[in-house]
Amino acid sequence: MKKIILVSILFVITISTVNAQEISNHAIGIRFGDNDGFGGEISYQRQLSQNNRFEVDLGYRDHDNFNAFKLSGIYQWVWNIDGGFNWYAGFGAGIGSWKVGNGYDGNGDDGLFLNADGNIGIEYNFDIPLLISLDFRPEFGIVGDYGKDTDLDLALSIRYQFN
Repeated sequence: MKKIILVSILFVITISTVNAQEISNHAIGIRFGDNDGFGGEISYQRQLSQNNRFEVDLGYRDHDNFNAFKLSGIYQWVWNIDGGFNWYAGFGAGIGSWKVGNGYDGNGDDGLFLNADGNIGIEYNFDIPLLISLDFRPEFGIVGDYGKDTDLDLALSIRYQFN
């Protein structure tokens, strides 16, 4: 019985080592999404462990009579597919503020919103310090009128990696 447990532990350690990948300590760049018009967001990723990281995105939207900002935080697990290709999944939350001026619909309005966020994506880590990714982020409105519906955000990100 002891041999079976020892072999099982060695097997799990070996698989974990084989699937390990390099996550950069820091990455900063732009996330080009389509959710509620937030278009581009400044994006920062911080490595937490060998297979986990935290991503923070800050987006701002400014229109003639409408503006909004959103701050999202996502905890991610990262798995290696092959070479520089990884896929990742995670969860988090977003908070923001919006304001509609009087000229937009005749009535000014503003408010705060809070979202629960999911995240799944694929990325390629180049030999140079560049990371490109494509991800899908469903956002579920919890509080507020602006983010009360379920929104589906598809985005392309380009980030510079550094230690």
